[in-house]
Amino acid sequence: MSTPSEPPADWVPSPEYVNATNVAWLMRQAGVDTYEALQAWSSQNREAYWAIAIDRLGIRFQRPFSRVVDLSGGVESPCWLPGARMNIVETCLAAPGETIAIVYQNEAEELRTMSIGELRMLASRVALGLARRGFTPGDAIAIFMPMTAEAVAIYLGIIMAGCVVVGIADSFRPQEIAVRMRLANAKAVFTQDVSLRGGKELPLYTTILEAEAPPAIVLPARGALRSSLRQGDAGWAEFLPSAGHFDPVVREPSDPLNILFSSGTTGEPKAIPWTQTTPIKCAADAHFHQDIQPGDVLAWPTNIGWMMGPWLIFASLINRAAIGLHYGSPGGADFGRFVQNARVSMLGVIPTLVKSWRNTACMEGLDWSAIKAFSSTGECSHAGDMRWLMGLAGGRPVIEYCGGTEIGGAYITGTVARPCVAGTFNTPALGLDFMILDENRRPAENGEIFLVPPSMGLSCSLLNKDHYKEYFAGAPRGPHGEVLRRHGDQMEALPGGYCGYWRAHGRADDTMNLGGIKVSSAEIERTLRFVPELVETAAVAVSPGGGPDLLVVYAVSAPGAAPHKDELHAAMQNSLKLNLNPLFKIHDVVLVDALPRTASNKVMHRLLRDRYLSSP
Repeated sequence: MSTPSEPPADWVPSPEYVNATNVAWLMRQAGVDTYEALQAWSSQNREAYWAIAIDRLGIRFQRPFSRVVDLSGGVESPCWLPGARMNIVETCLAAPGETIAIVYQNEAEELRTMSIGELRMLASRVALGLARRGFTPGDAIAIFMPMTAEAVAIYLGIIMAGCVVVGIADSFRPQEIAVRMRLANAKAVFTQDVSLRGGKELPLYTTILEAEAPPAIVLPARGALRSSLRQGDAGWAEFLPSAGHFDPVVREPSDPLNILFSSGTTGEPKAIPWTQTTPIKCAADAHFHQDIQPGDVLAWPTNIGWMMGPWLIFASLINRAAIGLHYGSPGGADFGRFVQNARVSMLGVIPTLVKSWRNTACMEGLDWSAIKAFSSTGECSHAGDMRWLMGLAGGRPVIEYCGGTEIGGAYITGTVARPCVAGTFNTPALGLDFMILDENRRPAENGEIFLVPPSMGLSCSLLNKDHYKEYFAGAPRGPHGEVLRRHGDQMEALPGGYCGYWRAHGRADDTMNLGGIKVSSAEIERTLRFVPELVETAAVAVSPGGGPDLLVVYAVSAPGAAPHKDELHAAMQNSLKLNLNPLFKIHDVVLVDALPRTASNKVMHRLLRDRYLSSP
């Protein structure tokens, strides 16, 4: 691969800086002189790349693997690390006991820390508690609570016990919680009585009761539990053994450890198992792309129900860095002071959050000098917002990071070995490659992304759908006959002086990212059926001028009904709040007589998007 010409950059690394990075170490191992040659090498020699990454990260095995990947079943069904036996928690907790594992802060309380030794003990107690209550390896155990130090220990304890975490974001409403519990066959759930945000108490335990959830273990948000418990449920103090050691249950690399959910285009979310090997993808991406070093502090406002929650756990602990957790809202100065006082070195964001910080100027005047890099995911970035963000830390780079739950990390991202151009990606993820195809399925500079498998981290199964049909059936072949995997993002390869840089343009299918949360048009439309006076709706995402998605709803009213647009907007917003997710905000409502359809009667969402963007 020839070295591309470099564009006008917002941040340029010095040779001395690059030489000290993890990716420079990898370049020396691969015997290449440029980052571009390294990326090509990692894509063409995937077994070698993953073997080096596994060794570099210190992944522990009870029994070693015979080879990195067996492709006898085809690249659509790779077998990673055949012959190995492992439990990834052993690697997560391998640092010396006094190493700081978590830096955390409750609202209006002092900064606190938890060491690796303390985290190991608490996770062991969770695993013991599960075993004593009769749960066995393979059982699915849900977590529906904020991302706290205890939640991290619960997450690791469930995996330590050989069980499978079911991640459910604590913003979901009872109907959606029930769907996810059913799909994963959850046998129990960890939750809190309430969630404390901005001085308000938001109910969690009563929410899972409305969802008719399985037996619950309930933690108090502060002090004593705020309500009596349902028969069969247990308080945290009752569940947790006082002490004890637990040896992690040995698993096969392909055994699931986490079930996460991503929107499908038919309304029911895809239930995606992460396996014992997915954390290696998380940690390798962080090591080489975000350049995470031992002793760093990683903060990313997220939740265990979204992939970035587990990603943060594995990316931090496997790299012997600390997890930074702020229990309050990330939208104000309290969060900024946490970043300052915790000495966060890598701060993860979503573009909507950055735009809010910029509009309110709430992060001005803080000392973010410990930050070495930002990372942004979940939505398309606005270049101006990202330049403003860089300025908060003296011009530090933003590593754009785009992938998905079914990837376990990114397929396209950034590297600190190349200049940073705000709002763009500057490399495919190491160990992976992709193609951009136009509507005629030909290679193009602007079009739909198709991945070139295999890669560690890519899903190999779904609980509730046919994995092959979802990702491979009907997908085109590459120009040299390569098997391609469908993904659905719209991406543009920048021309001229920006060669080797890419810009995201949202989704090519009927899914969208709202505030960093992936949701399908079908899920929105299914929820809006509760609104009276409507015959049907079509939900689309638009991004006028670039940046995060905005939700626009086209609505067809019932015959004889004449709803006022503002009243309809309020009714639909309330339906989303009560029945799906209160974080989803409707930007605009457009009343129409009918929705455009194909000959097979499918709503033409792309036409509606184009129509909205072209309207005056």
